Amino acid sequence: MREVEVSRLTDVIEKLCIEANEHLPEDVKCAIKTCRACEDGEIAKGILDNIIENFDIADNENVPICQDTGMACVFLEIGQDVHFVGGDLTDAINEGVRRGYDKGYLRKSVVKDPVRRGNTGDNTPAMIYTEIVPGDKVKITVGPKGFGSENMSQIRMFKPSAGLQGIKDFILEVVETAGPNPCPPMVVGVGIGGTFDKAALLAKKALMRPLDSSNPDPFYADPSSKLYPKIRDIALKRLKGDECKTLMLEVIVEDTAATKHRAFVQEVLVKPQSYGGDTSGVNFPFDVTENGTRTEGSVTAESLKSGNPVFTAGEIATQSLENDRALS
Repeated sequence: MREVEVSRLTDVIEKLCIEANEHLPEDVKCAIKTCRACEDGEIAKGILDNIIENFDIADNENVPICQDTGMACVFLEIGQDVHFVGGDLTDAINEGVRRGYDKGYLRKSVVKDPVRRGNTGDNTPAMIYTEIVPGDKVKITVGPKGFGSENMSQIRMFKPSAGLQGIKDFILEVVETAGPNPCPPMVVGVGIGGTFDKAALLAKKALMRPLDSSNPDPFYADPSSKLYPKIRDIALKRLKGDECKTLMLEVIVEDTAATKHRAFVQEVLVKPQSYGGDTSGVNFPFDVTENGTRTEGSVTAESLKSGNPVFTAGEIATQSLENDRALS
């Protein structure tokens, strides 16, 4: 049995509350920059430029990314061989939140009672989620949850007859109903199964996953990517009938040791053929038709290797040996 002083958790949570509000994770930054590189709308380009400038300033000056610094959601994975000593675990967590929001000059938004209101003045109590896991270690994740997005969350209890299509229709319905209220660009967390409260927790935990990760079960892995273009089109009001306009990135690799590769961004129309069935899982077969402008530029080898290629317009001298294509 390993003993852990609860004061250590207080110190770590204090630090995480500040860092989470001042610094976006690298996978999120990369996703936003990739969207900006592939965007063709002038207004959208300007908004994404502002977002990128904003998180760069927050990084450099150690200030909050947004004025809404959220309610602190604290996730603990606690090894079954851990014994906490030195005080109450819940009190230690809330003390860390209290210190973090005070020292980080973060906005305190939590109220004492949901109906009678009255600000607590220190952003406590935190939302605490614990999970017992094998081992003697403790993993702490802090996610400040702003209520612009939290208020757009929905849950629906399905009968088995609703099937996979009913679940997918509900996801798209929620995104369309939310519109711009959750402060786009959005990350959509989906939780399926269990009781009413378990499904909500799964959806919350899904937000903590790296954006470039996918479900380990192949049956559920495809919606992580295939649903995204349709959600994006709805969110940006670009869906036109059965055809969705998007961009296709073509990367030409002539030298695997090169730091930069020639690339093209092509406007295309993606038309779903079907939405799967009982035996085909959740794959969305689709046709791609080139339609619109084709822009020449380059992609760095480092960003390509990471799975989130960043496209920069402008010609570079190279010769084509091998083509890799991917839908953005």
